[in-house]
Amino acid sequence: MASIVCEEDLSDEFDVFGIELENSDCIDKLKELCVTYRLDASDIATEWVAFSQSKKIQSLCAGSLEMFERERLSKKTPKTPKTSTSKNSSVIYDLNTIDQGVDDDEAVALYESYSTLTPKAKTTGGQKRQLTPENVPLKRFTGSSRSPVIPFSPASFSPAGQNTPSQKYASRTNAGDVVCSFGGSDNAVWTGQGQGCSIHSYDSSADLPERFKYMFQKLTDKAFVLNDLIEDMSSELKQTHNIVDLAHVALPTQEPVCVVGRICCDSNGKLNSKSVLLEGSRETSAGKTIPLDLSQLPSYSLFPGQIVAVEGVNSTGNMFVASKIFENVCVPPPATSVKTENVPLSLVVAAGPFTTSDTLTYDPLADFLKYIHRDKPDLCILLGPFVDIKNEEIEKCSLTCSYTDLFQSRLQQIVSITERINCHLVVVPSQRDIHHDSVYPQPPFNMPNLQAKNVQFVSDPCTLVINNTVFSITSTDILFHLGAEEVSFPPGSADRLGRLTNHLLMQHSYYPLYPPSEEVCVDFDHFEQAGRIPVKPHVLIVPSDLRYFIKDIKGCCCVNPGRLAKGQVGGTYCRLVITPSGSQSPNIAAQVIRV
Repeated sequence: MASIVCEEDLSDEFDVFGIELENSDCIDKLKELCVTYRLDASDIATEWVAFSQSKKIQSLCAGSLEMFERERLSKKTPKTPKTSTSKNSSVIYDLNTIDQGVDDDEAVALYESYSTLTPKAKTTGGQKRQLTPENVPLKRFTGSSRSPVIPFSPASFSPAGQNTPSQKYASRTNAGDVVCSFGGSDNAVWTGQGQGCSIHSYDSSADLPERFKYMFQKLTDKAFVLNDLIEDMSSELKQTHNIVDLAHVALPTQEPVCVVGRICCDSNGKLNSKSVLLEGSRETSAGKTIPLDLSQLPSYSLFPGQIVAVEGVNSTGNMFVASKIFENVCVPPPATSVKTENVPLSLVVAAGPFTTSDTLTYDPLADFLKYIHRDKPDLCILLGPFVDIKNEEIEKCSLTCSYTDLFQSRLQQIVSITERINCHLVVVPSQRDIHHDSVYPQPPFNMPNLQAKNVQFVSDPCTLVINNTVFSITSTDILFHLGAEEVSFPPGSADRLGRLTNHLLMQHSYYPLYPPSEEVCVDFDHFEQAGRIPVKPHVLIVPSDLRYFIKDIKGCCCVNPGRLAKGQVGGTYCRLVITPSGSQSPNIAAQVIRV
């Protein structure tokens, strides 16, 4: 006999899939279905999730439950009730037998047994099994994968791939909350001074044109670029750590030697401590690779593509046993000095997507523009995607205009507001912009018909000098890609987000990962110049799907402003006030705010 399911059991089981049961009519209907079709709370929850996903039903209501019963449950054979094996009981009790002559005492005892059922009585000790209708264990409970784990729920199927809360953007209650602060933010004046901004590239020779041919690279040219990266880093490591000579990575030796090379993985899987290879340069090692034994190291943090100097012994020629990994050299500070006049620069930074994943109404962008109009910052830096390839409406091809027209209409809206308040605008493209070139490094947007003097289109990545303050900017989510491939020891040590950001400064590269993520098409002909970080910036902007942060790393203010829209809810943006101090580094106050 199927037990009458209580409301608490149903709430617990549906909560596993991110579904909140708030409507009493729906709860009563679910109880009725459990009794009719002899299902427990776990069964009805998994059956509903399977049905709702196959039919793409967004909400649980009376109408959808009737469809659920008609199209799924009614087609299933009800579970056969188990016959009691007790010597004193040969009757199968159900609602029909109670009405057909069971005496009052037995009926009362039977009804009381329903009220005594609790979640504790239902469980059999230990954690509940959480299975799909086909009894396939969820990935959440079967181990780690290469990408961050997302709990299985209807919201987890959103195109943006975010762990989205159940509330929608319009019903949010935390707009304007400050979630992260840096420097003297309590006394900072966030309103702009109405001053002009001087914006130019740090190295004009590294600028990308608006149009260029890409992905015509030869394998030999690519190999030369990868080898040059090792050679350049080798010379800096030798000079910094006073390394007299570099040895061949694969030649046997009984004495400790120093070698320099690129970290590689011996397979197509994720890098781990047993799969690390070291690839030497052509000049010192003829491009040979050798397995790297990390068992003697007290700590390390490695990823594919990282260039390192290692000290150790290669006694057999088949394995290099590392005893020390030298710390990489940080990029040098900029040659320019910050202006001495005490005129602060107020700016805001926001990264796309600028609309929620289920619409193209751009409500988060509209709310962000309200803030700009209110506080009138001197500078606004916007990073794509502006027309996100992962948006649900884009994937369904439901647009009635072209992608370029959609982008231009939204940009014109931004330009009209910023131009009115004398706010300069810097626009950075993204790999996820469906209307733009999907290549890295990425050329700037080309809009010859836009008549606006306050807008500057730049490439991804780029290094800018704004009022003598150096900014390094990239919209590509390198932190997320590094985090998926990095191996570190001891596990969970130090600040992970700070460590990932530090890799960029230490490797002198906006994208040091090699091979790159499948989402990124790297053109190495242009990467050698445009993909390097030339100097240590005063501000490094690296938006990511990882948690927002503002950190001081090696004297550089590193900012992840988060995304303005995260799935179907609002995200965050960052505001900064930079006050020149007359020294090499300015005073920076910053906050990350919910839109």
